[in-house]
Amino acid sequence: MAEVDIFSKAPKHGYTEVANPVDVEAFKTIVENRRSVRVYDDSPIPESVMKECLRLALLAPNSSNLQTWQFYWVRSAKKKEQLVNYCLNQPAAKYAQELVVAVARPDLWKENNAMMLAKFDEKKKQRMGAAYQYYKKIVPLAYNMGPLGIYGPIKTLAVWLRGLRKPTPRGPFSRSGMGLWAQKSTALACENYMLAMTAHGFDTCPMEGMDSVRIKRLLNLPRAAEICMVISAGKRAETGVYGPRVRFDSARFVKEV
Repeated sequence: MAEVDIFSKAPKHGYTEVANPVDVEAFKTIVENRRSVRVYDDSPIPESVMKECLRLALLAPNSSNLQTWQFYWVRSAKKKEQLVNYCLNQPAAKYAQELVVAVARPDLWKENNAMMLAKFDEKKKQRMGAAYQYYKKIVPLAYNMGPLGIYGPIKTLAVWLRGLRKPTPRGPFSRSGMGLWAQKSTALACENYMLAMTAHGFDTCPMEGMDSVRIKRLLNLPRAAEICMVISAGKRAETGVYGPRVRFDSARFVKEV
C-alpha cells in the first residue's frame, strides 16, 4: 500500500483557526439534559430550529471528510404517518413533532471524493501535495471494492502481509465493511443533531426499532444506502422520560492502561 506523508508529517497548509471560547458548564448542562424522550407535548418546533440543528449535525467529524451521510426530515403528513408505522408505532415516533431519518451512504464516497479533489487548485496542490495525493490515490485504493466486491479478498491478503511488518489500516475490505465505515460517521452526526436540539430547548429519541427495508422504500433510497437510525424530536411531556438515567460504574467502561 502506498505511503503518504500526511499520515506522518503535518502538511504545510498555511491555514490557522483560533478556537472560540466555550462555556464548559453550559456544555455539561446540555449533555446531562439530553434524555431519550418517548412522549412529547404539542409544542411545535420552529422550522428555523430544525434547519439549524441539521446544519450543526453536518459539522460532525467524519472519515476522510467524505461526509457519507444523508438526513431525511420527513415533512409530508402521509409519509410521516407511514414512518410512524414503520417505527412500530412506538410512542417516541407516534407523539413526535418531527422525525428525521439518518442514512449512511457508503456508495457516495467516490462522488464526494471528487468534490474534495475539486477543492485543490494548482497552488493548493503544490502547498498540500500529500493531502491531494491522499484523495487522488489513497482514498480510491482504500474504498473501491470493485465489481461485486472482488477487490476485497485481494485487499485482505495484501493488508495481512503488510501488517506482518508494520502498523497497517485493517479495512474496510467488503461492502459490509464500507457500510460500517459510513455508519460510524453518520452516528457522530446524529449525536451532534440531538445535542443541538437539547441546546435549543427540545428533546429527541434515537430509534433502532424499525423496519429499515420499508423505510428505504418510503424514501426511495438505493440498495447501498443503510438506515442508521430514526430520530424523533419535540418538547417533552411531563411523563416523557420513563425514569432516572441509569449508568453502570464507569470503571467497567473507562480503562487507564
